[in-house]
Amino acid sequence: MSLSWLRIRTVVRRNFVVLWRSPHRWFDLTVWPLVDVVVWGALGAFVAQENDASRAGTPYLLAGIMLFHVLYQSQIAVTTGFMEETWTRNLLNLMTTPLREVEYAIGLGLYGLAKLGLGMTAVVVTALVFFGFNLAEVGWALVPIALVLLIVAWSGSQFVIGLMLRYGQSAEILAWGVLFVIMALSGVFNPVEAIPGPLQPIARVLPTTHAFAAARTVLDGEPLPWGEIAAGLVGAAVAAAAGLAYVIRMLAVFRRRGYVTRFS
Repeated sequence: MSLSWLRIRTVVRRNFVVLWRSPHRWFDLTVWPLVDVVVWGALGAFVAQENDASRAGTPYLLAGIMLFHVLYQSQIAVTTGFMEETWTRNLLNLMTTPLREVEYAIGLGLYGLAKLGLGMTAVVVTALVFFGFNLAEVGWALVPIALVLLIVAWSGSQFVIGLMLRYGQSAEILAWGVLFVIMALSGVFNPVEAIPGPLQPIARVLPTTHAFAAARTVLDGEPLPWGEIAAGLVGAAVAAAAGLAYVIRMLAVFRRRGYVTRFS
């Protein structure tokens, strides 16, 4: 069966209508990015004032939080898009329409990319206006780094959606919780060596760790470390395959055991 662009576009439009008519949902797109950039940028500026040798720390903090928002906005857009169907008791309605799972996933993915663009605009403008930092100066090296983060974000959203299908709305907290576990272990602002020793092996396995390490290397004025990018892409591909397999498995369990009654 061929995909229906009409159904995909309808999923995207439905989520944008919800976003437009619910001003409080703009918090993740405006207030939260602005607060993150101000907090971490101010911390970097303070350290730089105390020690001139630490001036390089400010770009690390700002670039780290800006790239983390690539991961954050992408995953949250997809997972909250699914949660919106559960909050409004609309999941059963979706399952009775001709909409296919892959079309729904593509629609949420496109919505996530659009929401990412809006969120990153707020982050970039805030960093440029308040701290004079422009992430675009990194150049084309941002493309493979952002690609790794996007794949990981999509993979994470599949795991979270799978858990919600299996365990119900009680698993919703993981939509945010998983992101901050990744943030703590991925060396967003610092090398892996600065993470406590027992956690370093876990950090080195995460594809996001390689993406943030590559970003710091480029900020130092060195060429893009393709070895880090390759390791990140391999890890992201494994995570994507595992996430897809898990959500398909949980969807089968969801249908077989009639868990849809939890959301109706």
